[in-house]
Amino acid sequence: MKQRIAFIGVGLIGGSLALAVRQAGLYDEICGFDSDLDNLQLALELGVIDDAMSSIHEILESAQLVVIATPVGVIKPVLQAIKPYWNSDCVYTDVGSTKQSVIHDLQDVFGELPANFVPGHPVAGTEQSGSGAAFAELYRNKHVILTPGQSTSESAVQRVRELWGQGAGAIVNEMPADHHDQILAATSHLPHIAAFALVNLLSKNNDDLDYSRFTAGGFKDFTRIASSDSEMWSDICLANREYLLPLLKDYQRELDHLLSCLKQGDKQQLMSRFSNARKTRQHLVGGNIDQSRNTTVETT
Repeated sequence: MKQRIAFIGVGLIGGSLALAVRQAGLYDEICGFDSDLDNLQLALELGVIDDAMSSIHEILESAQLVVIATPVGVIKPVLQAIKPYWNSDCVYTDVGSTKQSVIHDLQDVFGELPANFVPGHPVAGTEQSGSGAAFAELYRNKHVILTPGQSTSESAVQRVRELWGQGAGAIVNEMPADHHDQILAATSHLPHIAAFALVNLLSKNNDDLDYSRFTAGGFKDFTRIASSDSEMWSDICLANREYLLPLLKDYQRELDHLLSCLKQGDKQQLMSRFSNARKTRQHLVGGNIDQSRNTTVETT
């Protein structure tokens, strides 16, 4: 029997995984469904998928693995649509940027975390969207985090590990869902909020000061992620506000410290904070900075 993988959502994240799976030869057939019919048609034309399905019911037939590659804000409606056709012999997974919210959605819809559902999150992406932005190398040597529950089937976990490891060349990790959300709040969600805030600040005076003519590399590097989808990121931040709110307060305190240094003209304290930040960044990212392509934006 042919092995079939189904994608619900064939944008950048789902499309890139589909292309990687195709390149690795991990599945015989790749089919896709997307609420955006133009994007679905483009995915078919570009060879991202083999078959474009017109309904969720149709895409679930004969699939051994189903990947829900939609933003976290629409995962619950997708689960509700899937429920009548749930197949205990199939493995299901997702790519959402917050994991506790996905698990809560599963519990609301199914009354539990089904044994054949493996929550997952690839820590990779770009500020682009749609199947036209997909590329097979997106996940190569990037981290993917799985957050299975106590009731999750080990064989299901292994199937999803194989998908990401062998299929996409990713580094697969496992951790509790709350630990994932706490880490990503600091390393991904807060940086996005900071970038959005800075660009909003400059937008108020852009016409008067002509910022657009003199945006240097530092501004472009720091604010690139502010080009990400606004609705998707609103959903992510709201879903993870439990950890984001205290982080934002800590961030405000750090800005207040810098403000105080500037007011007092305290060069030593300013240098100390800048030096500590430089050392910490080198420790955190080290030699893992990918200069070949911008692939550090969470997009689900």
